[in-house]
Amino acid sequence: MDTSTISNDTKLLQAAEATAKASANSSSSGSTSDSTSTASLGLSSLANNYTTFLTLLTTQLQHQDPSSPMSSDSFTSELVQFAGTEQQVQTNAKLSSLISLNESSQLSSGSQWIGQTATATSTTLPLQNSKASLTFSATQGQDVAIAISDSSGKIVKTQSGAAASSTNTWTWDGTDNSGNQLADGAYSVSVKTIDSTGATSDLPFTIKGTVTGVHKGSSELEVEMGRASIPLSSITNFSAATTSGSSNGGSATAES
Repeated sequence: MDTSTISNDTKLLQAAEATAKASANSSSSGSTSDSTSTASLGLSSLANNYTTFLTLLTTQLQHQDPSSPMSSDSFTSELVQFAGTEQQVQTNAKLSSLISLNESSQLSSGSQWIGQTATATSTTLPLQNSKASLTFSATQGQDVAIAISDSSGKIVKTQSGAAASSTNTWTWDGTDNSGNQLADGAYSVSVKTIDSTGATSDLPFTIKGTVTGVHKGSSELEVEMGRASIPLSSITNFSAATTSGSSNGGSATAES
């Protein structure tokens, strides 16, 4: 292997590691705000502003020039604007309640997914019973690097090689680069490739996991895969669970 090849391999792995770390950091600092609290804050702010408005308006009326009083049209217009804003905030709060009721209904029906295998477009890789897998698309023979990070942003597993086919399945037995068995949980994964000019780029991939539950997240329903949670909007398919053979560290197989 020549120097340029070694350099490209190193660059490819470094790019994959950096993306996996960034994904882990992004997941750990996710927002927890919801529309209901936003509506409540909006109503509180509106109430304070409305009280201030009435105070200023009353003071202005007390000290206005009798020869040039405030126009009744202007007075009415401002009151109507505040009333309209209050109604809009109330509408948003009621809409949030309807969304919550709909999510509760989905939550109830989501029990049918438990035990099934879910496919998702996500950088979160669920390790369940010391098994995890992902499928990526590439050109046969294309250089590929996969990096896995734990929740703290520490790279625990890397692997590189050539794609076996246009669609490839990579399996992981949950061991780190030193062969130590890692605990089941949510890990961040990145799949990268490099071209002839040395430019790295992401490869599209999907992850798979067994559904163990469903719960309401901060903004939508989330599907649980062991200790990992994937937004329902990221799920692309549910299918009957299948059994697979054990992998050794990490391996890739081609799919026709």
